[in-house]
Amino acid sequence: MTSCKNCGYELPEGAMYCPKCGTPTTPAVETVAPVDLAGVLKRATWGERFVAWLIDVVIIGAIASIISGIASLGGMATSVNLVPGWPTWLPFFNVGLNEVFLFIYWMLMEGSYGHSFGKMIMKLKVTRLDGSQPNMAQSALQSVGKAFFLWLDALLGWILFPKRRQRIFNYLSETVVIRAK
Repeated sequence: MTSCKNCGYELPEGAMYCPKCGTPTTPAVETVAPVDLAGVLKRATWGERFVAWLIDVVIIGAIASIISGIASLGGMATSVNLVPGWPTWLPFFNVGLNEVFLFIYWMLMEGSYGHSFGKMIMKLKVTRLDGSQPNMAQSALQSVGKAFFLWLDALLGWILFPKRRQRIFNYLSETVVIRAK
């Protein structure tokens, strides 16, 4: 095994980035993801990721709204307020049908295919740091951040990992969003 040139961390086989500090490593002979001239994964910009997220939220939001409307006609609650007395629009205190649908959607689509419909349209893909397909556990972990804690997840990612373009839950799941071939 090789070590990171920047921090000395022992790199896993085929890693394109150091999992500890994010420094690019030398590229593998054959990669499964597009690479730029420096030999590293072409990471998606925050703007590209936002547009893909917005497309997904509109699609799933429309479906969730229809189901929520039907459920509310039957007298069923479609959101759970985790802190009684707090407004339901406050983040972290409310788990609604829309958030649950988004979590399941992203986990299944990105865990199975590497991208959601928004990412397909934007030609983006979620990969592991070595460029391979994330497993379902990694997909579930990174989807938690998008579905339930997005503003905090993204804000901390922008502050802590500006060059790596990773949200906190991307960092924890050792995934990155790249431009697809």
